[in-house]
Amino acid sequence: MPGVIDASATIHPTADLEPDVEIGAGTAVWHRAQLRTGARVGRECVIGRDAFIDAGVVIGDHVKVQNAALIYHGVTIEDGVFVGPGAILTNDRHPRAITSMGELATVADWTVSPITLRYGCSIGAGAIVVAGVDVGSFATVGAGAVVTRTVAAHSLVAGNPARRLGWVCACGASLDQADGGRAPSTPAPGSTLGCSSCGRAYTYVADPEGLTELQGQPATVGSRAS
Repeated sequence: MPGVIDASATIHPTADLEPDVEIGAGTAVWHRAQLRTGARVGRECVIGRDAFIDAGVVIGDHVKVQNAALIYHGVTIEDGVFVGPGAILTNDRHPRAITSMGELATVADWTVSPITLRYGCSIGAGAIVVAGVDVGSFATVGAGAVVTRTVAAHSLVAGNPARRLGWVCACGASLDQADGGRAPSTPAPGSTLGCSSCGRAYTYVADPEGLTELQGQPATVGSRAS
């Protein structure tokens, strides 16, 4: 089926859209962005200047891809994700320009290792997500981080290689322990983490690792130490 560009989408004249690209209602594609064959972009997204969206990439609704981000074949981005300026999402863990016989490598000579960015997560400016990992729902990857393994939901990771520094709320703020101190990278199983910004509360679950929101139970946290 040919791609469909919704009539309400905004496409800058300098953007390069190859055949069979799909753009949802209300989405904006800005200066010199390139979307390759088979790319799918949902509703009310922003594709920034000089962004590169490779063949077959799937992007959900309400996604922001900032200027000069590079998103390669094999990447799936769920709804509500933020991809910062200059971020790179790769697709080959063992890249080579040539085969073992010295010939130019073709598509048949490599295997895509897919990446999935889960609902509501954020990838900071200049971060690199290495092929074959997932970034969990509402996780935050710090600017300049190099992500080499899967990131649990609500994790805050940074560095090279990226390591977990703490936990973040759905609103983006860092989570605290009940005593008001910053939540550690590995809390005690069953402990409660709270957000002093929006009042949400979560329980830490060790297996599978992540946070479960406590519905209807506002956080009770002390003042965070300066």
